[in-house]
Amino acid sequence: MRNIKLTIEYDGTRYLGWQRLGDSDKTIQGKIENILTQITRSKIEIIGSGRTDAGTHARGQIANFKTDSKMALSEMIESLNRYLPQDIVIKEIEEVPERFHARYNAKGKKYSYYLWNNAIPSAFERHYSFHYSEELDFELMDEACRKLIGTHDFIGFSSLKKTKKSTTRTINELSIQKEGDLIHFTFIGDGFLHKMVRILMGTLLEIGSGTLKLETIDEVFKSKIRSEAGMTVPAQGLFLDEVYYRD
Repeated sequence: MRNIKLTIEYDGTRYLGWQRLGDSDKTIQGKIENILTQITRSKIEIIGSGRTDAGTHARGQIANFKTDSKMALSEMIESLNRYLPQDIVIKEIEEVPERFHARYNAKGKKYSYYLWNNAIPSAFERHYSFHYSEELDFELMDEACRKLIGTHDFIGFSSLKKTKKSTTRTINELSIQKEGDLIHFTFIGDGFLHKMVRILMGTLLEIGSGTLKLETIDEVFKSKIRSEAGMTVPAQGLFLDEVYYRD
């Protein structure tokens, strides 16, 4: 039995997210599994490093699957990219040890979020950024980023209800880079809770525009109450850039 690792790039605009849905073929996982099942002539189920929501994009999603197929990797990636929709691309394919698991072996992730910060929206960036016209205090937002870096219980910045699993995560980097009207936020950490990046982004924006105070971050860490944090920003500005594994 071979274990195959995929590095996947996709535009999530017209999909219902990563995870396969029983009554819909509009998912990234479902599209890839269907093609793999056809070309290997056996039922294939792929394991992703994690789910991405409807509308979220990826430059470096990782998945793996087991197969008895003897098909060469070069032929497999060529067939996948030939038959998959043009908004899903397999960037790399490799055979990995049997014990490799795309989700359980992941040690960290890098996300980007893009903001179009101008009174006038962009016709070209609308699927890949969130149009936010409010003026922003970037010095204050930098200070807010520094508060979020480190190890904390982030349940108040997620859509999760009470859970038995740990909601403590470590953010190693949270930075802001201005590229004209396009603002690029980078999040690197050991893992992210459901909608955590989008809620952190909403909190940063509301602090930057004066709707929330800087102290809100400390208050949410203490209270663990989701409603005290900022809005959940739309998914189209979010990209999964990279998944980290130990060598």
